[in-house]
Amino acid sequence: MNAYASKISFSIKEVAETLGEAESTLRYWENEFSDVIAPKRNEGGTRFYSEKDIQDVKTVQFLLRYRKFTIEGARKVLKNNKEAAQKQAKLLKHLQHIHKELKKFSKSFNSPTNPTP
Repeated sequence: MNAYASKISFSIKEVAETLGEAESTLRYWENEFSDVIAPKRNEGGTRFYSEKDIQDVKTVQFLLRYRKFTIEGARKVLKNNKEAAQKQAKLLKHLQHIHKELKKFSKSFNSPTNPTP
């Protein structure tokens, strides 16, 4: 959410784009994990996600997409050990960032301006 660092709340469209998920997926997860994901709504029903809401969505995304849990399995993890799942999701994000930076660094060594011996 770096592009929106100064914002207090985010639309479902912003969250979906940032996480690479469809808006309908976020609505489905909100329904399936209503005890975990509960963005605020205005009078018109528009969802507004706080940073905490986004972290909760990222945790659900991590469990379903990366750990390959079923909905029921992810519910159990969140009920029994939400903190550990959140820490693992954050660690994955950091590792992905490091991987991206290493790829850029590697490309700079293989560029025409830096021929390999």
